Amino acid sequence: QVQFVESGGGLVQPGGSLRLSCVTSRDIYTIYAMGWYRQAPGKQRELVSTITIVGGSTNYADSVKGRFTISRDNAKSTVYLQMNSLNPDDTAVYYCVAIADGRTSWGQGTQVTVSS
Repeated sequence: QVQFVESGGGLVQPGGSLRLSCVTSRDIYTIYAMGWYRQAPGKQRELVSTITIVGGSTNYADSVKGRFTISRDNAKSTVYLQMNSLNPDDTAVYYCVAIADGRTSWGQGTQVTVSS
């Protein structure tokens, strides 16, 4: 099981930006991939973006392509999600996830609210 510390959520106006961070205490090279899910009240949890740790291959949900960028700093055992051009539909709890040893681990979540 991988443990995380997530940060960067908050309240932002439409069109604004936030950067989420996910720091793991585990050796990041033992992790295959990390990413972000989000869940709005009453809705299914949605995969937002993923990145492989070694190769850096990325994937994005269609709803965030061109606006969000996922990256990782392996030396800091940290994955980031830069979120630009935010709109109210992006409002959700965002969860950091990791795949290691064939298992998926979840963070505690950080709230992102986009509202004027």
